[in-house]
Amino acid sequence: ELLVEESGGGSVQAGGSLRLSCTASGSSTSSMSWLRDAPGKQREEVASIYARGVPSLYIADSVKGRFAISQNDAKNAVYLQMNDLKPEDTAVYICRVDGYLGQGTQVTVSS
Repeated sequence: ELLVEESGGGSVQAGGSLRLSCTASGSSTSSMSWLRDAPGKQREEVASIYARGVPSLYIADSVKGRFAISQNDAKNAVYLQMNDLKPEDTAVYICRVDGYLGQGTQVTVSS
């Protein structure tokens, strides 16, 4: 079982930036993702890194050009750099590593 922990959430004004971090215990992983839960909306996969087979990235259309996902293999960590934040980005951001979920970190963007 992996222990997944997020950090870096907070409150910012529209146009601001935040960087979320996620670390996972255990051995190297095959997939690391950021999901988000916004009020009244279905859970959304925001960005993912898939390392099994041919490494690939996924970025949701809703954040493309503003968010970037990156990974530090040595630290078993994944990051989400969020720029030009909008009020609709307000959500609990959850890290998922090989199917294991963290507790989530709140991101609030005010207009």
